[in-house]
Amino acid sequence: MKNIGLILVAVSVCLQPLSAQIGYKSAANADQKKTLLLKDYHPKSMLHVKETPVLRAKFPVVDMHQHVNDARGIGDRVPPQELVARMDQLNIQTMVILTGGWGEQLQTVVDEMVKPFPGRFIVFTQPDWSKIDEPNFGELMVKQLDDAVRRGARGFKILKELGLGVKDKTGNLIIVDDAQLDPVWEECGRLGIPVAIHVADPEAFFLPINAENERYEELNEHPDWSFYGPPFPSFKELLAARDRMMAKHPRTTFIVLHAGNWPENLDAVADMMDHFPNTLIEFGGREAELGRQPRRTRKLFLDYQDRVMFGSDNTPDADMYQNDFRWLETDDEAFDYWGSPSQGRWTVSGLNLPDPVLEKIYHLNAEKLFRQFKAASSASK
Repeated sequence: MKNIGLILVAVSVCLQPLSAQIGYKSAANADQKKTLLLKDYHPKSMLHVKETPVLRAKFPVVDMHQHVNDARGIGDRVPPQELVARMDQLNIQTMVILTGGWGEQLQTVVDEMVKPFPGRFIVFTQPDWSKIDEPNFGELMVKQLDDAVRRGARGFKILKELGLGVKDKTGNLIIVDDAQLDPVWEECGRLGIPVAIHVADPEAFFLPINAENERYEELNEHPDWSFYGPPFPSFKELLAARDRMMAKHPRTTFIVLHAGNWPENLDAVADMMDHFPNTLIEFGGREAELGRQPRRTRKLFLDYQDRVMFGSDNTPDADMYQNDFRWLETDDEAFDYWGSPSQGRWTVSGLNLPDPVLEKIYHLNAEKLFRQFKAASSASK
């Protein structure tokens, strides 16, 4: 009995320091220990979740949002033959090069990318803002558009610079619904070519760059992407001008880029699509924002399955496309979006879209859109 007592005392002594180390309150110096720089914080998820690689799209894909080998130097340069080989590997049927420029710049893109590879590339033209102060600006842009279509352009692209950067000689910003552009929108409708329009940017880009901004790291990396305060219009003012412009031109088809310019508010995107039946959307560069709300995104894609198109707006690498395919085709949960964590510190989950919807988004809706082109009308100009 004496030995048993000694053993119990020894065990008690051994356990006392251990129990004292396990607490249920924060350490008194916890805040002082938080010295790790945000740029050095790279947590690894402890979730044990399914991983479903998708190396090749289930259906042929029309990528509605590319800048590769473009006229503006926005996209990367990839040798055309190498690019086509990647496309074949991934089941990318067609890439749409949105920033094709105009005149001889456009001709270079057509000659390098469109003509040698029939059906594989489509190019859009753009306005020449250097002529904005000309009294007949709208007429000049209509003539430039007609010339671009004759050269082979099949759409008109508006970058976010409209509303945020293009100014007249007095220094005033040109608003999105400026009447000078009305003849151009109307001509796009007459020709049956779509207008791909990027208005505004992520909503957080219009807020202060502070500890509450979910894009804090991205905006510190790219301070010129901040549009907070004067001289810029507000986020909602830009979208209101866009809506007024689209309301004036119901016979023109608008591709409202980046998930309708407001992927953080899909109820608002749905309202826009209900109000403007002449609109379609694509989701280039917005997997991060859409993938963190998979149920709401899936509902939007199902509800408007005839008006949603695939877009990447990223370097045309295999792993980028394969990440998109996984997001669209599987029900995998909590995986990194492409480029994570550049747009925000969260993960995305798969949409597991039904095959009929997936095929529409991948290529059928885009093919239907481009069949609206009125070749005879364009030739008559």
